[in-house]
Amino acid sequence: MVDNFDLAAIRNIGIMAHIDAGKTTTTERILFYTGRVHRIGEVDKGTATMDWMSQEQERGITITSAATVCQWRDCCVNIIDTPGHVDFTVEVERSLRILDGAIGIFCAVAGVQPQSEAVWRQANRYNVPRIAYVNKMDRIGADFYRVVNMIQSNLGSNAIAIQVPIGVEDSFAGVIDLIKLKAYLYEDDNGEKYLERDLSQLELNEIDKYRNLLLEKLSEYDDEILERYLEGQEISESLIISSLRKSIIGNQLVPVLCGSSFKNKGVQMLLDAVVDYLPSPLDKPPVRGIDMETGEEVERQADVDAPMCALAFKVASDPYVGKLTYFRIYSGRIKVGTHLFNSGKEKKERLARILKMHANHREEIDEACAGDIVAGVGLKNTVTGDTLCSEERPLLLENIDFPEPVIDVSIEAKTRADQEKIEESLRRLAEEDPTFRTRYDIESGQTIISGMGELHLEIIVDRLLKEFKVNANVGKPQVSYKESISNSSRSEAKFERQSGGRGQFAHVVLEIKPLNEGQGICFIDKSSYESIPKIFVTAVEIGVREALQAGILAGYPVDDLEINLIGGSYHEVDSSEVAFKIAGSMAVKEALTNAGAIILEPIMDMEIVCPEEYVGDVISDFNARRGRIFGFEETRDLKIIKGTVPLAETFGYATGLRSASQGRASFSMNIRDYAEVPESRAKEIIARRYGLPV
Repeated sequence: MVDNFDLAAIRNIGIMAHIDAGKTTTTERILFYTGRVHRIGEVDKGTATMDWMSQEQERGITITSAATVCQWRDCCVNIIDTPGHVDFTVEVERSLRILDGAIGIFCAVAGVQPQSEAVWRQANRYNVPRIAYVNKMDRIGADFYRVVNMIQSNLGSNAIAIQVPIGVEDSFAGVIDLIKLKAYLYEDDNGEKYLERDLSQLELNEIDKYRNLLLEKLSEYDDEILERYLEGQEISESLIISSLRKSIIGNQLVPVLCGSSFKNKGVQMLLDAVVDYLPSPLDKPPVRGIDMETGEEVERQADVDAPMCALAFKVASDPYVGKLTYFRIYSGRIKVGTHLFNSGKEKKERLARILKMHANHREEIDEACAGDIVAGVGLKNTVTGDTLCSEERPLLLENIDFPEPVIDVSIEAKTRADQEKIEESLRRLAEEDPTFRTRYDIESGQTIISGMGELHLEIIVDRLLKEFKVNANVGKPQVSYKESISNSSRSEAKFERQSGGRGQFAHVVLEIKPLNEGQGICFIDKSSYESIPKIFVTAVEIGVREALQAGILAGYPVDDLEINLIGGSYHEVDSSEVAFKIAGSMAVKEALTNAGAIILEPIMDMEIVCPEEYVGDVISDFNARRGRIFGFEETRDLKIIKGTVPLAETFGYATGLRSASQGRASFSMNIRDYAEVPESRAKEIIARRYGLPV
């Protein structure tokens, strides 16, 4: 039986970083040292436990977040290993939404990279306490202290080292703990045996500066440490640990550790830090949601005896058990066979099975409680972001926001039988991945799939062909443009039809104006009941929103504008919802024509790491792609070029960059925002869209 005391021994953590910083390698070592696996898997060999998908093993990267559970020092540690590639940012977003803490991993050579910044911002948004781990200390060019400074300056975090390395690059042998004042030296290749020893006087002198920095930082948040530090009194190890834990849980400090996961050094100390410093469910504020009966915001404590409340954060297809729904339980307990209430959809769901997941392996359990992260079988209507709760005390938790897709690919079935198969397969994939969208293009007769990048859609297509056995022709990737307006406009439309009997009549007056990028579509009813009854206002909004799915320039979706319904008229007999829906559509199309319609394109933040001798060629190529350079950084013999570039100009960039740098440069990019396309380019886009000569 679970009680509230056990909640103090739970750690729900995520592992996040830029691609190739060593997330999955570190997770493999954690599983090995905790006894969860008995052989260390390697990413490069395709044997990593957490990278179980064939697409992950082929490419040597993490694509989907994988969950597992292990034990360390009497604590149950639930771990989610997240992808580092920008195309799969959804996996990081939904994982951080339900986690209590996180480990941010940084490469000791590259330091803070673009996706490091992106995942750090995501963790900030959800107030997730975190530990920083500087990996790859054995690599040439490793610099622990530079990375600590980068975490402070680039990420704006109050980072403080609680360890320092013994040696660096080839001579990296272990770490010195600044709290315990002990040295840990590794003695075998597997990293299972290490020597703990006291520090020499020389070592004590060398680390004195970093120890004092740690105590000074803690004294800013702890009066007892401040008093002892100023008076020169001894500060106990237990006091430092408890004070540091409070500061980390309060998101005031980020402790920094170091190691080399691939060489099996430093991971046990990282696990100790997870247990010592990251929060249990009891340390986090109560989850807040809307009481479905009163409409008021309420809190739900992390308590196994409280009413049940959970958030579904991931849906996956399992070839053996069907649809798996991953969810985090915030309060209460559930048993197999119980009925859960999906408060967003107001539907009952029967929980047929409860599974503890270990990557793609399943362990069946009878009961789960507050603090657990589990998967359920039998939840037919539940999707990512849905709240599951008890029907007696219904609660609606805040949903998860996901970014809009930026790139499209057309897909056509080879036979009529394949068409039905494609539709079902795409439906299942869209259910799993909220950043993957599908739509049918009436003009071309093709199905259009949209995603976060070339790699994202490449993986989707690969799964369609291999996993779902679909026969289809796939087009080339296309940019997912949007349309918007540059000016305000007013229009009105009348829809009248007379056919002998009852006719159709609707009269709508609209006003539209542009909004800032990212604000979406906002429909506001400013009409009076005398002009348009409320029953018809909803119909007008539906008509407007449907019309905005295809703009007037090139048929791309219209975004970032405010639509005000300011008036109109109706007929007591002839008016209907259908008539007002059509009138709303007509009015907004006319308003777009008069409001200076424009085409928007996705702009990417890009960071290029390049040897000094190739910088000129790389910059020249970048400028030719309509890129804008914002700044440079230097690290040893490498230059880091930072700038922005339209997504449309990045297709095939990996090949171009390799050619310009003899394969020695690399790049990473992240969506920044949408911006207006230059007029000459807009004409080309419109011409290509309608098959006209460019």
